[in-house]
Amino acid sequence: MRQFSLSLLAAALLLGAAAPAQAQFKLNTGSLGAGLKAAKALTLSDAEVVAQTQEFVTWSDANNPVAAPGSALAKRLDKITANLTSYEGLRLNYKVYEVRDVNAFACADGSVRVCAGLLQAMTDDEVLGVIGHEIGHVKNHDSRDAMKTALLTSAAKDGVTSQGGRAGALSSSRLGAVGQALTNASFSRSQESAADDFGYDLLKKQGKNPYALATAFGKLVAAEQAGGSKSTTMQQLFSSHPDTEKRMKTVEEKAAKDGFKKS
Repeated sequence: MRQFSLSLLAAALLLGAAAPAQAQFKLNTGSLGAGLKAAKALTLSDAEVVAQTQEFVTWSDANNPVAAPGSALAKRLDKITANLTSYEGLRLNYKVYEVRDVNAFACADGSVRVCAGLLQAMTDDEVLGVIGHEIGHVKNHDSRDAMKTALLTSAAKDGVTSQGGRAGALSSSRLGAVGQALTNASFSRSQESAADDFGYDLLKKQGKNPYALATAFGKLVAAEQAGGSKSTTMQQLFSSHPDTEKRMKTVEEKAAKDGFKKS
């Protein structure tokens, strides 16, 4: 059975005094609305999944500290994504969450959220590579399937039913069940590899050195190897991303074969 994860690069790496005051990314505290039938009996259309994803993103934005337009963080992300307002037919929108987590995620509706910790830990091109990886999960339907699985899992857990077997609106009392289901799961290795390829190709199309994706992985590996105590989110990162170092080397070999050099 497939497993999925919303947060592909969550590490909760504390970055020092210059980092935002918030210590943790509060994605998962709310719940799933009363519009779902028992999991195995309900068929969710792609449009319904996207609509409920939009509700989830709206709620998440309202419950996390979002960097104000014109702030240094927002300006930097705007610069990084200036040529990426849409990609392969997918309209994209971006926001920065002012939290310390080294984290970014993309949703089926084209919403991309980047945590301040990631911006502080990585270069512009590395951030772009991570975003490309996340968009890859959306384009490959991993994010859509992750949301569908979370909705159905939460419905089954809570015994939620609905009239006609259709999905209703998400309620504020049940969004956390969806978020928990998303973060407690992980993508498969083949899905991660495909998303890596997508991020690599996006960097090339944007005129960037795709080695940046490998160095982004390298920073995550270094953070894990820093030793000492690891947060729960750090453990989730590496349990959800087996063979991160191997994936880094795969990207490096691919870049070398394509004639790129390490910067």
